[in-house]
Amino acid sequence: MGTVEDAKEAVAELRAALERAGIRLPSLGLDPVTWAAEPPRPLVELGRCTVETARRLAAALPGEGGRG
Repeated sequence: MGTVEDAKEAVAELRAALERAGIRLPSLGLDPVTWAAEPPRPLVELGRCTVETARRLAAALPGEGGRG
């Protein structure tokens, strides 16, 4: 369980890593509803993306069929 600041840092790290792989998730951010808990339990919202972006993301992940 992380703090809101931890979650913001994680989003920034993920955004930077995705950009290095040539992938952009326009809806990437924090889910504000999850901040309502006490203590807050922020979740990262990956959001929606195009089919092309989904395929690029799948190809960037290690495993069968991926580049890594």
